[in-house]
Amino acid sequence: MRNEVNEIRISYCERLGTIESESVQRSDLIAKLLHDNWNKDTIGLHETFKVILLNNGNKVKGVYQASSGGITGTLVDIRILFAVILKSLSTAIILAHNHPAGTLAPSQADIRLTKKIQKAGNLFDIRVLDHLIISPKGDYFSFMDNGIL
Repeated sequence: MRNEVNEIRISYCERLGTIESESVQRSDLIAKLLHDNWNKDTIGLHETFKVILLNNGNKVKGVYQASSGGITGTLVDIRILFAVILKSLSTAIILAHNHPAGTLAPSQADIRLTKKIQKAGNLFDIRVLDHLIISPKGDYFSFMDNGIL
């Protein structure tokens, strides 16, 4: 057996000032932030799953694209998602994905995934504040506003 092991280093570099940003409080403002920063060339083409990373004051640290999929769905690896959340020292998150066809109703798979992420978050004291579905036109559906979360 070898007596040597690989060294693991973890880092997070904040380039934009989180402290100066506003606290996210309303789903309409979150939806606008997401839609304004979504790739307009692909929002109507295929599903993409993103997570907004927040600090303890609910200020945006950044947005991470967790997956990009097909026309009717995308797979999210919970382990990779939480590796990013933990690495960024985020204490709360907002989930988001787009529906290319423009429908806003969440599927059962959307609801199951949200509950699974929420359950995992509870283990790490990471709050899932909302999950938004964004349409190519900028309309949105909020799980929190509709009592799903």
